[in-house]
Amino acid sequence: MNKKWLIAAVVTGLTVTGSAGVYAGTKLQQIKAYLNHSLGIVVDGTPYWLKDGNGKTLTPITYEGTTYLPIRSIADALDVPITYDAANYKVRIGTGSEVAPSPGTSAGGGTTAPVEGTARPVNLPKDFPIPADALIATTLDTDANGVKKVAFSYSTQETLDMMGFVYSEYVRIKRLDNASETVSASTVKITGRLGGTSPVSITGKASTARPGFNIFTVTWSES
Repeated sequence: MNKKWLIAAVVTGLTVTGSAGVYAGTKLQQIKAYLNHSLGIVVDGTPYWLKDGNGKTLTPITYEGTTYLPIRSIADALDVPITYDAANYKVRIGTGSEVAPSPGTSAGGGTTAPVEGTARPVNLPKDFPIPADALIATTLDTDANGVKKVAFSYSTQETLDMMGFVYSEYVRIKRLDNASETVSASTVKITGRLGGTSPVSITGKASTARPGFNIFTVTWSES
């Protein structure tokens, strides 16, 4: 099964925000590196402390003579725009970093009718991870009074504990306030406010109609 979606999810944590962890994937290779606590960062003559999206201090990593810095924190220090393009598995830096709308959608938003298939919801954040084999059963995108909302469900053969892990990392990186999380091999339930403002609900359970598949239901709103 294609695991690119999982790599895309963890790249958001490892490359864009600098968060660390242990992950499995066909494109990932385990290495032995070192946290370089002796290296300080100075920006325009002023000391700068590397931070992740939650304000946690980060440490440069040295591997085989090369030191690596978290790109999100460096981009923030240099005031350079950066986005993660989940659809194309790319980190975009500087001019042209904005992610274009998905094919077949309009940038203006509006309401789209429910669809069935693999089309990604128009208003869903571009970095929200969805497995490559996902079959989207229902989709509701609304853009009322400038407030985007999404509600959809999908089926997948990915396990509940794997998806639960991916979504737990995603909401951690995005800073989930008022959080409630239950993740196990039999159920996934995550609720709260991403970044303290955007309500989100992610639930997952085994499909009763299709053995070997799991059903996930997601709702998200800008405010």
